[in-house]
Amino acid sequence: MKPELVVFDMAGTTVYDGEYVVAQCLCDALEAAGHPVPLPSAVALMGIPKPIAIRQLLGEQGVTLPEPRIAELHHDFIARMLNYYRESPDVAPIAGTEETFATLRAAGIKVALDTGFSRDIADAIIERLNWSDKIDGSVTSDEVENGRPYPDMIYAMMSRFGVTDTALVAKVGDTPSDLQEGHAANCGWVIGVTEGTHTAEQLSHQPHTHLIPSVATLPALFQ
Repeated sequence: MKPELVVFDMAGTTVYDGEYVVAQCLCDALEAAGHPVPLPSAVALMGIPKPIAIRQLLGEQGVTLPEPRIAELHHDFIARMLNYYRESPDVAPIAGTEETFATLRAAGIKVALDTGFSRDIADAIIERLNWSDKIDGSVTSDEVENGRPYPDMIYAMMSRFGVTDTALVAKVGDTPSDLQEGHAANCGWVIGVTEGTHTAEQLSHQPHTHLIPSVATLPALFQ
């Protein structure tokens, strides 16, 4: 059996952007505001909506800020990420990603992206990599009521493509929140990629149907 829809994460799963760049930009934005946090703490929250990550990281430091201040910190993070994704020579498709997209689409499978980023960052990445014609759609955490680990983004893609059975959806990602999202949506395939921000050991403790080394090996699961 093969899926009708595969929903891929972006940074760390399909997009190479350097080691822990997203988490580092989040830490840099917080440090600039006088609230330094350890990088591993930020890495642990990758994949979830970034305003939520900011609130949680501050909470771990015993800091509570009003929502307008959280929005300011998020805006700083967005500015840092937009500059990075538009300018850094390190940004590239992870090896095998575009071939996997093409293979799935040739088999009649819809290819979508979802992300904990906001729409402006996702669009910057898609434009930088010239992916508009290589995917069927994308959804971001600020376009749904609840981002990961909730299933809203997967449901949004299902609705867009007329997929009615979650058993025919695959979710692919490199973070615990990706796997939790796929599990929450009751996807038929919940696939962890172990070359991103989290190891096979770390992901093995999360709900999943498969763990694979990279998206390049994904099509073999559906043969």
